[in-house]
Formats: sequence, structure tokens, C-alpha cells
Amino acid sequence: MTKMDSSKPLTIVLGAGVVGLSTALYLQRSGHQVTVIDPLPPAGGASYGNAGLISPDTSVPIALPGMLRKVPGWMTDCEGPLVVRPAYFPRALPWLLRWIKASQMSRVIQISDAMRALHCDALVCLRELLMGDLYVDLIRPVGHVRIWEGEGAESKIDMVLAERHGIRAERLNGDDLRQIYPEISRDITRGMLIPGNAYTVSPQRLVRTLGELLIAAGGVIVAERAMKIIPRGGAPGYMIMTNLANRSAQRVVVATGAWTRELLDPLGLHMPLETEGGYHAMMPSPNITLPIPMSIKSRGFGLTTMEGGLRAAGTVEIGGLHTPPDERRAMLLVGHAKRIFPTLQTGEPSYWMGHRPSTPDSLPILGEAPGRPGLFLAVGHGHFGMTSGPTSARLVARMINGEQLGIDPVPYACSRFS
Repeated sequence: MTKMDSSKPLTIVLGAGVVGLSTALYLQRSGHQVTVIDPLPPAGGASYGNAGLISPDTSVPIALPGMLRKVPGWMTDCEGPLVVRPAYFPRALPWLLRWIKASQMSRVIQISDAMRALHCDALVCLRELLMGDLYVDLIRPVGHVRIWEGEGAESKIDMVLAERHGIRAERLNGDDLRQIYPEISRDITRGMLIPGNAYTVSPQRLVRTLGELLIAAGGVIVAERAMKIIPRGGAPGYMIMTNLANRSAQRVVVATGAWTRELLDPLGLHMPLETEGGYHAMMPSPNITLPIPMSIKSRGFGLTTMEGGLRAAGTVEIGGLHTPPDERRAMLLVGHAKRIFPTLQTGEPSYWMGHRPSTPDSLPILGEAPGRPGLFLAVGHGHFGMTSGPTSARLVARMINGEQLGIDPVPYACSRFS
């Protein structure tokens, strides 16, 4: 284990996902002594199981105009992109109402502007964090393709927002799609290429590499579960009660993903964070390789060729942290992939389920917690953690260090939900 430098200011980061480790690495390199606390090794949660998409040129929130009329159908369609477990519906209702309110076009534009500001430097931050050969090894800047099945207004909204932010976006017809994906179904006739986006060949290895870089820089990662954040009475800082120890620091960064409310609610910090269950199916030895990853917007999932095979990842299941996984949701992803690529053959898929920490407006919560000096939040990254995790980390590290922020922090402040 790396010996801690007692001459440096001690900062504790809770969470060893892409957000927590990126924040820890920025802070360690800027002169802090950082300890990361997480019961799982990097990356054991949502940072492990996602589609690996890194989207600096994506500024489209999840809630869009027209969503309200689709929700009843999604809730009764077991194959739909969004499912709410009936027993959990009363608890989720306040969050869902906020989510529907965020789908109004005037609010979508505001959210999109904030997403663009936060996302646009995603690859810049990854280059800063990974440096040189590691970046080249892990990141593929080849763009994304979005496709839609059937009719809908979403593709028009995507194009409007892209034009607003000067993002290069190219409409694709069926022939264009078959130039990229010769095996794609002829039923797919509409798509969009976003050439400025990228993906990682392994989300797990990317986050594990961030952890290795942190340790090499003198940081510490401990395998403990943070059970409670306790303000130190009369003195600055906080004590973290874990399952094995008490650990104190003047500054704490909370990057605990879907488990954040269990730590913040006892401090009186109540915020609309909901856990969205997401699934993936990893299909080994596929007979089809995607040169560019694909987002199937009408089904709410992505397809990415990774080191371990072809990964189908996505969908939304709202049922709380402690509801058992429904493996049928992951199995459906295989069927969806084969509908898009009818000749697809793979080995036996493996299935996974994890929890996304989501806000109703698709923006993370970043900055110092109101009334809690020294307690910083970096949570609520939802569907965009691999993109906005590194940029959020840079922003929070700059806040802690008193540096120029580079972007307006107000859209991401916890106070927007007051």
C-alpha cells in the first residue's frame, strides 16, 4: 500500500467508479492526499456495466417532449425501454413528475445547454487523466450512430439541439446505414452519425486504470463501506464511519452513485436522486463487428463492440435499490440486437444489472453541499457517467482548489431543486 503523505491536505472520496476515481486523480495530482473508500474494487457498479459510450457531442437529455404520452405504454410493455415496478410506483411518483416537467421543450433547451458545456471536454479530460499510450489503448474516437425504429419526433429534436450547439451531425438513410453496417436489417431506414463522439473498448479496464494511476501518484484505495458521514462538532471536517474504521478528513467528496441518498438523507440533504436499473447482455465471439457503436433510441439501449464481445446495454427499470434483478430484461436485449442484425450469431451471453444514479433533468449534482462546508457532491450522472464523469471531476477539483472553473456551475448546483 502506498504510504500517505501527512504534509498534504487529506481528502476522502467516497466511491471508486469513474466519477470518484477521476476526481481523486485530479485532486491527488494537484497536491492533495486522497483516500478513496468503496466496498467494491474499481469498477464494480454502473461504471462496469454500461455501453462504454463517451459523448462530448451529445447534448440530448433523457426526458423529451412527447414522453408523457408514451409512459403508460412503456409501463405495461415488458419489452419497452422503461418499466416501473408497480410496488415502487408511489415512491417513484414525485421523481417521475419532475422528470415529465423537465421534458417541456423550453426546459429541454436549458438542460441541453448545460449538458453541452459539461460534456464538450470529455475527451480532453480523459487525455489529461490517462495520458499518452493509455488513452490510445482504451479510447476509440470513431463517432456514434443513432437509429430509430418507426416514426417519432426524437430525431428532429436531436438535429435541432445539434445545430444549436454547432455539433456536426449527419442524417443517414437506409443505404447510408448499410455502408457502415452491411448486416443491418432493411427495416432500419433512419439514422444519424455524430462523428465527434467516441467509446471505450472496456469500461471496467478504463476505471481500473484510473485506480492504478491514483495509487501510482500516491493515493490510497480502501475496500470499506461508508455507512455514515458525521460532521465533526466544533471542528472543520467530517468523520466517515465505515464497516471497519472511522476515517476523518477536512474535505469529503461524495461520488457514491445510486447509494448517495442513504448517506445524505441523514444529513438533511434531500435531493431527487432515483435509481434506474440498467441491464446488459455481453455476447462473446460475435460474427459481426460494429465499426462504430450504435444507440437504438426507440428501444433505449446501445450496441458496442468491446474486448469481450458485443455488448447490448441500456433500458430503464425503476424499482429501487433492493429489488432483485429481472434477468428477462437483459435477455430481451439479445432479441433486440438480433432484430437489428438478423444474421447475428454469438456465444452464450452473460447478463448483468446495475443501478444508475439519475436526476429528473439528466444533469449531475456538483459542488459544495448547502450548509455543509467541505462536503462536495459529484453525483447523479445517470446515463452519461462515462462522458460527464471526468469533466465533473475536473470541475469539482477546481472548486476545491479555488481555481477558475471554466464553466458556469449554477446549472449543476443542488439548489436548483429547492
